[in-house]
Amino acid sequence: MSRPIGGEPPVAVLPLWLKLAFTAWIVAWAPTYWVLLGPQNYFWLCNLASFLILVGLWREHRLLLSMQWLSVALVGSLWAVDVGTAWLTGVHPIGGTEYMFDDEQPLLTRLMSLYHLVLPVVVGLALWRLGYAPWALAWQTALTWLAVPASYLLTDPERNINWVHGPFGEHQEWLPPLLYLAGLMALWPLVLYVPVHLLTRWLQRRGLIPGAG
Repeated sequence: MSRPIGGEPPVAVLPLWLKLAFTAWIVAWAPTYWVLLGPQNYFWLCNLASFLILVGLWREHRLLLSMQWLSVALVGSLWAVDVGTAWLTGVHPIGGTEYMFDDEQPLLTRLMSLYHLVLPVVVGLALWRLGYAPWALAWQTALTWLAVPASYLLTDPERNINWVHGPFGEHQEWLPPLLYLAGLMALWPLVLYVPVHLLTRWLQRRGLIPGAG
């Protein structure tokens, strides 16, 4: 919420329809994924982002939304490129989205996975209204460094959640598991968060996104 002036109650910056629409999505998506895929699926950073975005929208929490912008912006874009290219040519240039074309996967699960296209739009709209918090890079990196080891310790290796057992959904055998995990934790923020952070700060300096205020 925007800061109060003269003791008046804070004024909402984000539109109510956005908050209600995203809440309706979570209400439909979360239990469906629990039934179809089980609770371990929530360890995926993109799924965790959905819940944090919901909280961020209702609280109009600039830092929380900025963190999730880093989490979903590039990942969602790469996901879209991989799915779109595979749909047109049958080739996955990046990998990791093969499940979208796997008939053994429930159709509802695959359709709901299209939320990867929606999350960046929702968070982008929120940041356009609220502004981007530069400290998001440090906080989202810390969150990732908690979620990735937790995925390694608490989820089934066969599921390879957050690619903790190998990149692009495949298991790797060319590095010791813990060495690979350390490398993943180091590269995840560098490859996926830092470029988005730098681009967003560049847009902020040019007045296209509000300052952190």
